[in-house]
Amino acid sequence: MAFDGTEGTMITLNDGANLTRNYRNNNPRKSLGVFFGREKLLDLLNQPECMGIRVYFGEENRDFQLVLVGADGNQDDILDLILDVGRIIPPYSGASNALNS
Repeated sequence: MAFDGTEGTMITLNDGANLTRNYRNNNPRKSLGVFFGREKLLDLLNQPECMGIRVYFGEENRDFQLVLVGADGNQDDILDLILDVGRIIPPYSGASNALNS
């Protein structure tokens, strides 16, 4: 099945809080997430034929990393731009909320 740009499902804050709480409970010494800036995300999304962003899980220094690439309608990665080195959470967590605390 081809990608059409509508993939994914919006969830409630409660559902997101449950998912992130489960992760925090199972990984007490791991990073909570990664922040990527708008401009970098738009660079990926604005590539010709890009239908969305694929996220790969990686690992460095025994902690997870995220590797982002654009993907086209044929489900193929667009390998011209690859995004990593986001801001690890914490310390870049912002105010406490249901997803990060």
